Amino acid sequence: MDKISELAKLFYDYKIPKLNSKIFRKWWFWVIIIFIFLGIVNANSFTKTDNGNNLKSSQQVEKKSEVAVNNQPQVEEKQALSEPKVSPSNTGAELYQVVKVVDGDTISVNMDGKTETLRLIGINTPETVDPRKPVECFGKEASDKAKQLLTGKKVRLGNDATQGERDKYQRLLRYVWLEDGTFFNKLMIGEGYAYEYTYNTPYKYQEEFKQAEVDARTTKKGLWADNVCDQTKIQTLTPAIINQPADTSKINCSSNTYNCTNFKTQKEAQQVFDSCGGVKNDIHKLDSDKDGIVCESLP
Repeated sequence: MDKISELAKLFYDYKIPKLNSKIFRKWWFWVIIIFIFLGIVNANSFTKTDNGNNLKSSQQVEKKSEVAVNNQPQVEEKQALSEPKVSPSNTGAELYQVVKVVDGDTISVNMDGKTETLRLIGINTPETVDPRKPVECFGKEASDKAKQLLTGKKVRLGNDATQGERDKYQRLLRYVWLEDGTFFNKLMIGEGYAYEYTYNTPYKYQEEFKQAEVDARTTKKGLWADNVCDQTKIQTLTPAIINQPADTSKINCSSNTYNCTNFKTQKEAQQVFDSCGGVKNDIHKLDSDKDGIVCESLP
């Protein structure tokens, strides 16, 4: 309508040369005027339609954006559920410098200027340094693997309240993680350099470690590989299982010889405990809670 008004103003305000009044009487003149008028109206209508379409498109885009934003938490939640859980890496703990690798399950670290020897919880590797025993099969390989991973490196440590602070040799009992988060204890078992070892009571990662050994055995890694170690002597690596002896006089009660992993059943462990004097002489430390019942985790 604004353009129509401007056109009318041009005629009546004489902004264009005055036309001969006779022209207004010509029929074709009015046809031209009508066409011009319709053209202006159509132009205005098209502009409004275009603006309306743009508005609708904009609203649709906004709605899609809102839907995407609203759906995003659900997508993230589904992704979180589908992602595999990562084993604890103790990444927030302090780093300690490794001073010495004794063997596959024993290391020394610098803790606040003092060298502490650590016995790794939940694992045992073939013997290499005990002067009372010969070097056992795959012991050197296990020791070399530990040196490869730990010599000159820094590690993070974790304790376990179920195992106490130190063993009978005053070594700190710890879990060890490499700087990149690799769980060293579990790695040694899983790669066949060590086997799972429960000293007396179950520990925090016992199930993980047991499964790691099963996997290593199944895939024949490390000491479990064919023709690597004499399988008839593999029991020198794993504490020998004691069958219930008919003659209890053969049980060693003079030194700490047995632990719960030596027995198949709780009954066998209890017999050894009772034969050695029970609570009054728990030389093998089988009764951790001092209730007279030993190795309660055994069947």
